Amino acid sequence: MKSIAGFFIFVALVVGFLLLFPGKKYPPIPADRLHTPGQDVAACMECHGTGKKYAMKKTHPPKFECFKCHEWPRKG
Repeated sequence: MKSIAGFFIFVALVVGFLLLFPGKKYPPIPADRLHTPGQDVAACMECHGTGKKYAMKKTHPPKFECFKCHEWPRKG
């Protein structure tokens, strides 16, 4: 009986942890005139590509699929 109670406590702790710490948060895409919904990755790289004024940091993962992590601001 103790092992069943311990199991349920363990499951509750794991579920609680996952709900409280959902994962990494990525910065949203700014809601300004330069960033308009519907842009493609090529438009992002015009400013954020290597050697550009607003280039990605060297610690940024080498993925050029911006919209997998970064989201457009929600309206409302």
